[in-house]
Amino acid sequence: MADFTAHADAFIAASPQEVWDVITSAEPHPEILAGARIVTDWALGAQIRWIGEWEGKTFEDHGRVLEVEEPYRLVVTHFSPMSGQADVPENYHTLRYELLAVDGGTRVELDQDNNPTAEAAEHSAENWRDMLDGVRTVVERSTTAPPR
Repeated sequence: MADFTAHADAFIAASPQEVWDVITSAEPHPEILAGARIVTDWALGAQIRWIGEWEGKTFEDHGRVLEVEEPYRLVVTHFSPMSGQADVPENYHTLRYELLAVDGGTRVELDQDNNPTAEAAEHSAENWRDMLDGVRTVVERSTTAPPR
């Protein structure tokens, strides 16, 4: 299989910790991954599951936590049964999140490897850009909420 990498990035006007907290939250947000619920304890080697609904179909993607450097780096594997591929290691993606503190906020870089074609990588990149837009929406909404 050819290996094309999908890349997405976003600037979010919040600290890396605030962004990290949303990316790793078990609380589902409709703006992020179609409201999928994330089930994991984020320990090294732990199983991770993304449970939700996409285009009217229930899904449960899964993988493992490979690296955790809170709040700057997260690496996980990812497999989606909706891909129609066999659930074998060569069909998993590795997702790498890098959160970089920059002036005024955080730059989030996200890469997904193991895409079979350039077109598949671009499709994945579009999905990850949408996801990061959702993260931005949730983070910036929570950091600009008036004090109670």
